[in-house]
Amino acid sequence: MDDAVDRPAEPGDERPGGDDRPAQTPPPGPVSAGGAGRAARRRAAEDADRHGDAQSADPAAPTGPAAGNDTDTPRAAADEAAGTAREPDRPESGAQTPASQAGEKVKKNKKKGRGFLKETGLILVIALVVAVVVQAFFVRIYLIPSQSMEPTLHGCPGCTGDRIAVDKISYRFTDPAPGDVVVFRGPPAWDAGFVSNRSDNVIVRGFQEVGSFVGLVAPDENDMVKRIIATGGQTVQCLEGDPGVMVDGEVLDEPYLAEPAATSPWVDNACQGEYFGPITVPEDHYWMMGDNRTDSADSRYHIGDELQGTVPRDNIIGKARWKVLPFSRIGGVSDHDPQG
Repeated sequence: MDDAVDRPAEPGDERPGGDDRPAQTPPPGPVSAGGAGRAARRRAAEDADRHGDAQSADPAAPTGPAAGNDTDTPRAAADEAAGTAREPDRPESGAQTPASQAGEKVKKNKKKGRGFLKETGLILVIALVVAVVVQAFFVRIYLIPSQSMEPTLHGCPGCTGDRIAVDKISYRFTDPAPGDVVVFRGPPAWDAGFVSNRSDNVIVRGFQEVGSFVGLVAPDENDMVKRIIATGGQTVQCLEGDPGVMVDGEVLDEPYLAEPAATSPWVDNACQGEYFGPITVPEDHYWMMGDNRTDSADSRYHIGDELQGTVPRDNIIGKARWKVLPFSRIGGVSDHDPQG
């Protein structure tokens, strides 16, 4: 007899092919490192999503990762769970690295150096231009090369002569007067013993020309410095028996001469040199004499020329005002009027 009866199937009884054996789960196989990593990242992403939902539910909760905590971001959490290293953040656009900062500093220093050189060069050029303009039109420095104006002005071959500042403006408005110490260009008859002091070397000559503008080198011209003794229309003389140099019959008062008067073996008289005169000075001309009367080739030694030793006004460059070097002799230049 078939005593089998129909009954509801129990859970787990249904199997394909009518096999009543329990279903078996296949044994786990080896998991690849890539698969484990992807699974870890998925779990981390799901955890991050849930963490984000929890944060969005609380309005007061911060919505972003804490400063300096990279593990608060989903990517960082995923990378950390997967055991992978995260690439360092690159500097933002415009940010400078230490190397670039050092390079910028070097560039700035180079620019400062070039700027300093440019400024220094410009200052030197301006100073040179100003010096040329001032000496050409206002004041010029001259070197005293000889002793003909001792003791007022000191000079001698091979020694440190005085440097004097010559005023080139005053005589544009006033006339030279007796007692003025002046610098003038010697007339042609005075050039007999003149020798140029310039070098044949072009470079050296250029330096000499520049030096003459500041009084370091004498000008390349027969410029002389003497004192005005008589002016146009006056008569000057010093003859045997005269107590000294006389102008219009009056003996001069000359405190600027050396005391006692310098003498030479062949000179021993009140004139301190050869007798001369009387000579009447032409208009706009001047009679010049050095303070060192026994050692000065002045107007007395050129009486035989067409001007009788006098100097035209146009030849006068300017009035000696100050001794500027050496420092021990800085001071004004006496312009005592010997006729006064």
